[in-house]
Amino acid sequence: MSRFTEHNFSGQKALIRVDFNVPLDASFHITDDTRMRATIPTITKILNDGGSVILMSHLGRPKDGPTEKYSLKHLVNHLVKLLNGATVKFADDCIGTEASEKAAHLQPGEVLLLENLRFYKEEEKGDAAFAEKLSKLGDVYVNDAFGTAHRAHASTAVIAQFFPGDKKMFGLVMEGEVSSAEKVLHNSEKPFTAIIGGAKVSDKILIIENLLERATDIIIGGGMAYTFMKAQGGQIGNSLCEIDRLDTASDLLKKAEAKGVCIHLPSDSVIADKFAADANISTAPSDAIPDGWMGLDIGANACEQFANCIKRSRTILWNGPMGVFEMEKFQHGTKTIATAVAAATQGGAFSLVGGGDSVAAVNQFGFADKVSYVSTGGGAMLEYFEGKVLPGIAAVQQ
Repeated sequence: MSRFTEHNFSGQKALIRVDFNVPLDASFHITDDTRMRATIPTITKILNDGGSVILMSHLGRPKDGPTEKYSLKHLVNHLVKLLNGATVKFADDCIGTEASEKAAHLQPGEVLLLENLRFYKEEEKGDAAFAEKLSKLGDVYVNDAFGTAHRAHASTAVIAQFFPGDKKMFGLVMEGEVSSAEKVLHNSEKPFTAIIGGAKVSDKILIIENLLERATDIIIGGGMAYTFMKAQGGQIGNSLCEIDRLDTASDLLKKAEAKGVCIHLPSDSVIADKFAADANISTAPSDAIPDGWMGLDIGANACEQFANCIKRSRTILWNGPMGVFEMEKFQHGTKTIATAVAAATQGGAFSLVGGGDSVAAVNQFGFADKVSYVSTGGGAMLEYFEGKVLPGIAAVQQ
């Protein structure tokens, strides 16, 4: 059992760092509550134990202190619904008299949501005095915000030093994220296929290099595939290409070959005469795209080859879409990958999907419950798979 599930929170005030950085529309309605829903089991366990909960989070990137647009008060009513009518109080500040008094008077079974941490510059600066003020609000510190684990901020990394070892722990979201990522990185069953998509090679160099030590197969799709194609002398028309990364792409292909890792590039592409939903489309080999045309999705042959590779895998990491899946004409490739990952998972493979766009894709196509784990932390997961130490994880593990 984990430290969190073993811990009895009865009579204790748990100070939880959550990731409630959710998108709001112009009327302050939440348009996607995934991150809030993810942390409900952590909160519920503490309340059921007879503890109370103090939640702290950031929302957006406020530049000049408190602003209506970034206030966490807009989340209170929805949080009450998610917690089946539990009492949720709100403090207009995250430190200071009101926060202290509301925290002190909190009863078992009640929740207090603090105002946006980033209304203070000290949060992002990792200010120790600010972290200490926050720490005084609770008896136990629970970090359940994987999405911010890669930031050395006051509430994610610095605050942990003010709690003894048995009074700081990961919540269920964080535990799930860390154990799933470690399973893929350090205990993967072979064949291990990494599916890496997205626009730029430069964004994914480090993750590919780290995976060359671990994966048996690396599938490359999305706009970044055309930089690899051009690096091998292919004609890519007007497709996305990072000219200054051609040598990098060549080097990665050579390293993969030396390590016996199979890199799969899309043999064919769905091409368009412009980057638009109403573009004229055709298909072409990915290394023979005519001038004036651009690759916006993987083609039928690539779909089949990639799907076959995925279906025989035992471990799958998926980070990044295969094409511009937001437009209907260019979503077939990403949908095919999602279907193949779901089929492999059903056959006993372990699959981890992470990175904003892949998560959006599995949600959009209805596959989120058909893979082993969907990560909530885009940047944090990427840095974890690049082999970096995440401050928010290290602070609790120390």
